[in-house]
Amino acid sequence: MSQVPEFVKYAAEFRKDFEKLATEIGKIIVGNREIIDGVITSLFVGGHCLLEGVPGLGKTLLIRSLSEALSLDFRRIQFTPDLMPADIVGTNMVSETPEGKREFQFQRGPVFANICLADEINRATPKTQSALLEAMQEKSVTVGGTTHKLTEPFLVMATQNPLEMEGTYPLPEAQLDRFLVKLIVHYASLDELMEILDRTTANISPHADKVLDASRILNWRKLVKQVVVAPHVKNFAARLILSTHPAGEYAAPVTNQYIRYGSSPRGAQALILVSKVKALLNERFNVSFDDIRASALSCLRHRMILNFEGEAEGISTDKVIEEILDSVPQTV
Repeated sequence: MSQVPEFVKYAAEFRKDFEKLATEIGKIIVGNREIIDGVITSLFVGGHCLLEGVPGLGKTLLIRSLSEALSLDFRRIQFTPDLMPADIVGTNMVSETPEGKREFQFQRGPVFANICLADEINRATPKTQSALLEAMQEKSVTVGGTTHKLTEPFLVMATQNPLEMEGTYPLPEAQLDRFLVKLIVHYASLDELMEILDRTTANISPHADKVLDASRILNWRKLVKQVVVAPHVKNFAARLILSTHPAGEYAAPVTNQYIRYGSSPRGAQALILVSKVKALLNERFNVSFDDIRASALSCLRHRMILNFEGEAEGISTDKVIEEILDSVPQTV
């Protein structure tokens, strides 16, 4: 893959596999191509994905459709207020050996899968939400002093309801930061709603065919990391992150006005990786300024915390990011 002709060949196959996967998901999901692309990008980068939207917009169905198109192990966890951490990671249980002796045996929880759907993750308490932290960061689970490794590829695809809805708990900032991207799912348009009705109220049962396996996905993750980022583009991405830090050297005016905490270095990592995928999809082998700009909202909107003034005025982090993008020069 290191030689240019081979890289060009593999890049073409990457785009082909990306489109095949999007097409299979599109057999079931109407519209939402931007969301579908974001979910597939998370898969090919190796980062976790958070989808937010009101109930009934197809968030769960989208992730389930993705799992149908992949030859991977899939598990779904329905988060509820009474869900306990052991219900996610597993627990040690007393079992009897053939010799009649009793011993503790670890019973794996549903997190032991290639794709783990954390459905309505913000309906569980913060203690239970945090049970995923080690799995998301270290790709392992520790129970009773023993660490159990998860099988690669491992991905947490979480859905959550808007915080304004009844019975929701905000995710801890440390957990939010571990999601590569946060995607906002909006209501369907008239044409899309008509298509949804045609697909779901008639005698039609669309399904996705399996088009990718684990080894193929892991190979694409290696390919993505080989995309070149020029120093001046990387510098722009770094300054973009620093401009989200209030009272910092590069802080944008809108940041000082509305932001209490800005993005961590994980935001910069996400920005570069997602931009590399966009470059490949646009048949380029280097990241552009436009790739960085196009990736900013999904990579940073969940990594910034508004201050009191921002909350009081109802400013969204998306609006702040858009103003930051307008204020940060591409070159210095």
